[in-house]
Amino acid sequence: MSAVLAKANADAESATARAWAVLEQVPDPEVPVVSVCDLGIVRDVAVQGQGVAVVLTPTYSGCPATEVIAQSVHDALAGAGFDPVTVSTRRAPAWTTDWISDAGRRKLRAYGIAPPSGNAAVHDDGPRPIRIHARGVDCPRCGSSQTEKLSAFGSTACKALYRCLACREPFEYFKPI
Repeated sequence: MSAVLAKANADAESATARAWAVLEQVPDPEVPVVSVCDLGIVRDVAVQGQGVAVVLTPTYSGCPATEVIAQSVHDALAGAGFDPVTVSTRRAPAWTTDWISDAGRRKLRAYGIAPPSGNAAVHDDGPRPIRIHARGVDCPRCGSSQTEKLSAFGSTACKALYRCLACREPFEYFKPI
């Protein structure tokens, strides 16, 4: 490989890493303790010259935050010097809570939201039925497994409202989808 080509590859890798680092700082507007990368909605980042193209997969097709997230991603990358910035949406494959990073799950728990337990509906052997009743929802505050569901919906459609029977604190549970 020529020295010029090697430098171009290294520069592209560095710019891609910088773009990902910028995106790690873009908070989810509904749960600002996690980034759009923590949630796994950033599906691809491609540096193109001085610009960057980003592909997002919304958490669900009717998510009201989709446009806000796309604008936040655009603004963060433009503010970091990327020009032009292209943000597109890819709906297939559909987002799943399996895409939430381990760091994102820890951040949710620390924030007081129980992260999704187990795996969602997509596996190597094909789709599985979605679990209606979550099992093993531990309290993010005290860790007790003695919890009860109060409502199938929390502050957003993707969360349910639970209460811990040990510490008596209410908490939200990010439902696996």
